[in-house]
Amino acid sequence: MRKDKVPQDDEKILEDKFKVVKYAVNQQGEYEKVPSVGWEPENVALKQVWDEINQDIEDACQKVNEGKLSPIAYFMKKNLMDEKLLAAHAGINRWFVKWHMRPGKFRKLRRKTLERYADVFKITVDDLWHMQEQET
Repeated sequence: MRKDKVPQDDEKILEDKFKVVKYAVNQQGEYEKVPSVGWEPENVALKQVWDEINQDIEDACQKVNEGKLSPIAYFMKKNLMDEKLLAAHAGINRWFVKWHMRPGKFRKLRRKTLERYADVFKITVDDLWHMQEQET
């Protein structure tokens, strides 16, 4: 694709959170990086995915507030992780991660275990315990 043909359908789906780079051929016939805001089909797909992710995060928050899940589940969703990925980053068995998402089990966790989760989420143990977001 030529540099002047890189799609620029300005939908603001990414809301300046991410830079999308396309590779295009310049006038000298060499590839170069060209910033792009995407094209309509790509933007529609991204919007649908982000809407679903945000809904999952809201659902997890609601379940934590209702006492059905521990804050670990919320922060896991907020950080776009699943149990396997969280387990790998925290150095905790996947089965235990799943177990720790139960509110009763979460309340009994040792500080050292809470610190491992908090480190992965880049928050404090107090923030994890009270499910508060750190402003960045």
